[in-house]
Amino acid sequence: MSVIYIILPLALLMALGGIIAFIWATRRGQFDDLDTPPNRMLFDDEE
Repeated sequence: MSVIYIILPLALLMALGGIIAFIWATRRGQFDDLDTPPNRMLFDDEE
């Protein structure tokens, strides 16, 4: 039972860290264009 006093706050901190990382990535524009990068690898680079 005493383990729950350690695991629960750690789980909450990890969840909070994930939410903060998602909000930070969204505001930095990481999810703006999801279609172009997979298609870009299909075309050869011109030299």
